Amino acid sequence: MELIRTENIYKDYHLGEVDVRVLRGVSLAVERGDLVALMGSSGSGKTTLMNILGCLDHPTSGRYWLDGDEVSCLSMDGRAALRHKKIGFVFQSFNLLPRTSAIENVMMPLFCGPGEVTEREARERATGLLNRMYLGDRLEHEPTQLSGGEQQRVAIARSLINRPSLLLADEPTGNLDSHTSEEILKMFVQLNVEEHITIVLVTHDPSVAAHARSIIRLRDGQIVDGDSISAPHHLVSADQS
Repeated sequence: MELIRTENIYKDYHLGEVDVRVLRGVSLAVERGDLVALMGSSGSGKTTLMNILGCLDHPTSGRYWLDGDEVSCLSMDGRAALRHKKIGFVFQSFNLLPRTSAIENVMMPLFCGPGEVTEREARERATGLLNRMYLGDRLEHEPTQLSGGEQQRVAIARSLINRPSLLLADEPTGNLDSHTSEEILKMFVQLNVEEHITIVLVTHDPSVAAHARSIIRLRDGQIVDGDSISAPHHLVSADQS
């Protein structure tokens, strides 16, 4: 069953008197429970497409469905509500709040939407996620007291706090060394296999894309091909060396 479907998505940006076309008729489908790498070099349109898939932006033309809901016709508030309910984000730069503990960073999205969650419920849910990320002894640590890998694990926990259907990870290992990158990618695989969360990894790095089940390649705002690859079962356990 499809979680994501787009039809003929175009995206133009108006820069002064010049219109710049970034996406040129992108049509794709992502099955529920898939782990997809969205690949492309700088300027290929992959970040713009991720922003549309994540309801952070809207297409100039074309249609987009997420979990059966047509997103392309929603207002800004409608996209925000859908984003809060169904989408989690992980970014290259972690985007953690400074001078704020790990557990408070993870809890934050619960209080940014319409849902009614008590402080106790939020803390219990955040603690469970941080324990799962092997950060049970770092709950009260601020970002500056954490390594890069630990900060990214906090960011992953935060992305999961609202129990999303879709997780979008934009260059999630770009600021990490190779060993830590491998640990983070194993976590994504584990989440996909065990929790059946649909994950889209946005990357230019073939070694990151190798962890995906399928690959969508963008060039000059168009899909040039898509490949299905074997699921990386040997990477399922996040604590493997």
